[in-house]
Amino acid sequence: MITEKTISWFARVSLFIVFFWFGFLKIIKVSPAEELVRSLYNVTISNYFDFPFVLLMLGIFECFIAIIWLVPFLTRIALYSYSIHLILTILPLILLIEISWQDLFTLTLVGQYIMKNLCMLSVALSAYYYYNNVSRKQIKI
Repeated sequence: MITEKTISWFARVSLFIVFFWFGFLKIIKVSPAEELVRSLYNVTISNYFDFPFVLLMLGIFECFIAIIWLVPFLTRIALYSYSIHLILTILPLILLIEISWQDLFTLTLVGQYIMKNLCMLSVALSAYYYYNNVSRKQIKI
């Protein structure tokens, strides 16, 4: 039987897999998103940090987000960290229009890659909702 708890854990494990996998690829410098990250880097913070450092820190941040999704009492921190990541992830839709948009309302493949984060946000919010409204109330009983 599928319960709210099962769904919550499936959401957490799914978020862990995606964030850890994508983050680890950045750490070992084989991420297919590296070109996108570099393009965003070039129009934002290239005067302040070296690209290898930024790519490494982004990979570590993504792995950190992945791990804390697996720890229920860190759910709030996971959601806040994910929110910061989501804002950074959506920036190319605004700052890199030529890479993200093919035409009005028509995303490129890169734009679609970015837009999939809305689905991940739904998964993250469901895990947060379960923890905040179901799990914590059961602990108090």
